[in-house]
Formats: sequence, structure tokens, C-alpha cells
Amino acid sequence: MLVVIAIFSVQMGAAVAKQLFDEIGFAGVVFLRTFLGGLIFLVLIRPRWRGHSPHVYRMVALYGAVISINMLTFYAAIDRIPLGIAVAIAFLGPLSISVAGSRRALDLLWIGLAVIGILLLSPITDATLDPVGALLAFLCAGAWALFIIMTKRTGALLPGNSLLALSMCVAAVVSAPFGMIPSLAILPDPALIGLAVVVALLSSVTPFWLEFRALKRIRLPVFGLLMSLEPAVATVIGWVLLGEVLSTEKVIGIGLVTVAAAATTRGEH
Repeated sequence: MLVVIAIFSVQMGAAVAKQLFDEIGFAGVVFLRTFLGGLIFLVLIRPRWRGHSPHVYRMVALYGAVISINMLTFYAAIDRIPLGIAVAIAFLGPLSISVAGSRRALDLLWIGLAVIGILLLSPITDATLDPVGALLAFLCAGAWALFIIMTKRTGALLPGNSLLALSMCVAAVVSAPFGMIPSLAILPDPALIGLAVVVALLSSVTPFWLEFRALKRIRLPVFGLLMSLEPAVATVIGWVLLGEVLSTEKVIGIGLVTVAAAATTRGEH
């Protein structure tokens, strides 16, 4: 239940963020999300800034840059294409990580399903879909895969969530040249400031906290299986909150990607 709530929280945060794009642009939202998220994590986690090895500082900087790139490409994608389609395409990142370490012939079937699903979601089968938005979603898939690899390699460098707190601050610095100045437009409007805080809470603080608690109670393969619900949840949230109605072809494509992700993760048991 914690994982499912975290998934809904992330996608609701993305839907709220999209409503801010007209005011401060996607880069402004990314900066506010990382800046506010970093501040909240610093207060809650209180990580130690000094006394780490040069290797730790390098990894914190790299991890923060990856977080920022992941967010920038994703928000740039949903600025141009529907939320459900963007998440389904971006989910190729985690899916590729699951398949890469497998030697089972059956995974070829799931790869085929995912490819068919992506083709149904791409401009190849829909001339009305923004090709730049689709390309940005594919770039986000690569950043998401890199994020997972970095998380596995750096998770034990610092105790607790200290690495996440420090890296989120780095992500804010990386995104600042793109979004800091546009984000200042929210200052005269308390309502927009409130929306920015909601985005930070829904997209960063709440899901990370819930997923951390959940991983203490369930196995990693089960966690991955539940995360495969993300494209479907994004489609529902996009429809309910943003009015993004998708064709039957697009819903089938998202369904195929979701099934492929669930099947490959299930195979890790």
C-alpha cells in the first residue's frame, strides 16, 4: 500500500507541476521542486556536509546531476505530450535494467511486447504526437536507467538518506541556470507558491519517504513489480486531473509496456 500511494503521489505531483508550466515553464518547476525538496530533506535528515572523501563528493555531484537531468527531460516531455504516454516511454529505462541482467529466453517476448507498445505510443503511428516530446521521453528513459544504476552504486556511501539529501541540493544547483530566474515569477502570488510546495511534497518528499519505509518490509522484486503500475497510474491521473483523453491505441500501448515491465520484474523472483 505504501508503494501504491507513492506512485499516485509522484504522478499527482507531475499533474500539478504541469499546471505551473504556463507560469514559470518546466525548468522553473524543476528548480523549485529540487530546491524546496532539498530544503525539506536537509531539515528532516540533517546530513553531514564535511569530512567525506573526495570520491563521496564526486558521486554526490554526479548523482545530483543525474537527478536534475531526469527531471528536466521528463518535465520537458510532459510539456509537449500526455503524462501517460511520457511515463510509459520513460519506463523503458527501468525495463531495460530488468532485462539487461536476465538470460531467460522468455524475456525476449516481454521485450517484443514493450517494443510494440512503444511503437503504438510513438509518432510513427500517430502523426499528431509531438516528436520532440517523444524524443525527450526517450532521453528521460536513459536518465532514469542511469539513476537506477547510480542508486545501486552509491546507496551505501552515506548512512540513511544523507546521500539523497545532499544530491537533491546539487540537483537544485544544476537546474538553477535553466529555471531559477523563471521561478521568481511565483513570488508575488501566494497560490503559485503553494502549488510549488505541493509539487515538492508530492513528487519528492512523500514518495521517497514512503518507498524507503516500504523497502524495509517487502523484497526488491516485489517493489519492482508494484512500480510497473506507474504508466497505468499516470494515464489515469492525466485523464482525471488534466483531461488528457487517450485513444484506444494509446491505452493498449501503455498496457503492453506495463505488462512487459511487470513480467520482467516478476521473473526476478
